[in-house]
Amino acid sequence: MKLDKVKEFVDYAKEAGVIELKYENGDEKISVKLSDPNPVVVQSAPAMAMPAQAPMGATKTEATSASQSGLVEITSPFVGTFYRSSSPESDPYVKPGDRVSKGQALCIVEAMKIMNEIESEADGEIVEICVENETYVEFGQVLFRVKP
Repeated sequence: MKLDKVKEFVDYAKEAGVIELKYENGDEKISVKLSDPNPVVVQSAPAMAMPAQAPMGATKTEATSASQSGLVEITSPFVGTFYRSSSPESDPYVKPGDRVSKGQALCIVEAMKIMNEIESEADGEIVEICVENETYVEFGQVLFRVKP
């Protein structure tokens, strides 16, 4: 594994603000723990795991407001770039007012050059799309609000 790949991985972890980040692709394995300003890099780590952190997207007031109104908030499971459609030429997965089913794809969040479909957590109607297309999202940031 090239040193520049490891440095890029460490920089990505720092930029994302995560405590721990792991990656595995064939024989390439990287694990980074950022418990202090000097990261520790360990080879032969297990497969990719997402960091456990508290959500950073919504404020307590927004979260309370959404829960009191009965809306389900769909949040980003990781840091990445938000895309409303599968390609620039395609129509968006959903628009406000659309009916969705639990498990239906709503968008893509690209993380480390991997396109990850984000699915609805509930049956209902899309009330709000909280993020602009092609913008950077944080772990736990609210992407959609769904009225069950």
